[in-house]
Amino acid sequence: MSTCLTVTIQGPVARVTLNRPDVRNAFNEVLIHELASAFTTLGQRGDLRAIVLAAEGKAFCAGADLNWMKAMAGYSWEENHADATRLADMLWAIYSCPVPVIARVQGDVYAGGVGLVACADVVVAVDTAGFCLSEAKLGLLPATIGPYVVKALGEQASRRYFVTAERFSADAAQRLGLVHEVVAADALDARVGEIVAAITANGPAAVRACKQLVKDVAGREITPELRDDTARRIADIRASDEGREGVQSFLSKGKPSWLASP
Repeated sequence: MSTCLTVTIQGPVARVTLNRPDVRNAFNEVLIHELASAFTTLGQRGDLRAIVLAAEGKAFCAGADLNWMKAMAGYSWEENHADATRLADMLWAIYSCPVPVIARVQGDVYAGGVGLVACADVVVAVDTAGFCLSEAKLGLLPATIGPYVVKALGEQASRRYFVTAERFSADAAQRLGLVHEVVAADALDARVGEIVAAITANGPAAVRACKQLVKDVAGREITPELRDDTARRIADIRASDEGREGVQSFLSKGKPSWLASP
């Protein structure tokens, strides 16, 4: 039984909700384990087409739990490395999940919580949410979340906010690319629902292939090998059952089978 998460599935959509509102959904070893397990398990399900990552309470995620930090204070280097590896593995489970992940950010996001947001494919935040990469204030650094945050936030902004540990607004996070959309609190669920509906209206295999395509081509030089790889990918999906059905449905003004799914 999960003690830190609530996981629900309705049709093709799963919802993973951080459920430690009393500590602002801060990480401890249990939450890290449960997040890694949840996303690994959900990613293996062929029937899922979207995952919403949400949180209970006023904050989305406040980073590390104080009791967890107290325990870490006495760790050896080897224990710290093992602990950090578990966090890195959890972030990878979310980032590499083949199912699109939509982060529903209803409140403040600090430290490791920014890493959670950066691992999502689509991020919708309330206009009152604040963001802070606060590790340097504690004499630490955002190392395990760094690869994902730098990808999402950009190098220049990361150089600033990693070293200043300044708080920045949801609007600033959107301008910098960490957040896709900023909405009022009373519009959050409706907008997340619209994005989920848009994703689930598309070909399930195509959506997963699109997500993987971005990861595989981002930052790569456009070489003959890459051009051939992309040509092979489109040939593969055009020749697939889903691709053939989608094109035929479009040409005949009909509906493909995935639109009839629950």
